[in-house]
Amino acid sequence: MAGGFGETNSSELAAFTSYALAFPDNFLALVDTYDVMRSGVPNFCAVALALRDLGYKAMGIRLDSGDLAYLSCEARKFFQAIEKEFGVSGFGKMGITASNDLNEETLDHLNKQGHEVDAFGIGTYLVTCYAQAALGCVFKLVEINNQPRMKLSEDVSKVSIPCKKRCYRLYGREGYPLVDLMIGENEPAPKVEERILCRHPFNESKRAYVVPQRVEELLKCYWRGSPDEVREDMLPLKDIRSRCIRQLDKMRPDHMRRLNPTPYKVSVSAKLYDFIHFLWLNEAPVGELQ
Repeated sequence: MAGGFGETNSSELAAFTSYALAFPDNFLALVDTYDVMRSGVPNFCAVALALRDLGYKAMGIRLDSGDLAYLSCEARKFFQAIEKEFGVSGFGKMGITASNDLNEETLDHLNKQGHEVDAFGIGTYLVTCYAQAALGCVFKLVEINNQPRMKLSEDVSKVSIPCKKRCYRLYGREGYPLVDLMIGENEPAPKVEERILCRHPFNESKRAYVVPQRVEELLKCYWRGSPDEVREDMLPLKDIRSRCIRQLDKMRPDHMRRLNPTPYKVSVSAKLYDFIHFLWLNEAPVGELQ
């Protein structure tokens, strides 16, 4: 396999192994956490082959980002190579499922391009009326046992920001919010009239100094997860709604216009930026050109 298993992410392999142990008859792995072809698919194949030796059959993989047509074809070639290399009958026909905000137009494009997808997972466009758009929310693991965790993806918008954080809204002289700033849990909070470097989480050239006239903390922890800690009661839904409306009223008009609104900036501190990219470079598989 030309060293195809040498540079895969070990924590992903451990996760797949745990998943397969829990659901040996329903092992369908999401393979785009780090890199589909350099990590996800090889790790899946390793666990699927081990399951086969134990008398189980893996169901297949799921693609949830990137070029679905291309990745499905490359995954199929990999499965077929495994079947030929190890003499595993039927492995080349391993199931490939695709998802990621699919709709009729996307399916039409995929069919015209040509793909190897066996099943499509359609959710948002099936259960919502897009005249009234859906709000896509996903919970991402950022830390476990005090160890930061980060989701990597070929789609940068899906890359998560690791570790526990605090978030602050920085206001300008005119009273409007300028930027929301995320910092590490143990970093000092931003202060009024203190010059702060705010950085885009992933774009090195996008950065600005901000001197806030007012600082508002946005995150409040109601329960830290320990059974020994008292949980604070959430506000009633109507109070949460009222607060949301008040926050929207504070925004600059060009952020709120329906046509071509100005994007509102969400930044990270310089220290958190450095940590994100340190962890990213350490966890991302290294490609090899031949």
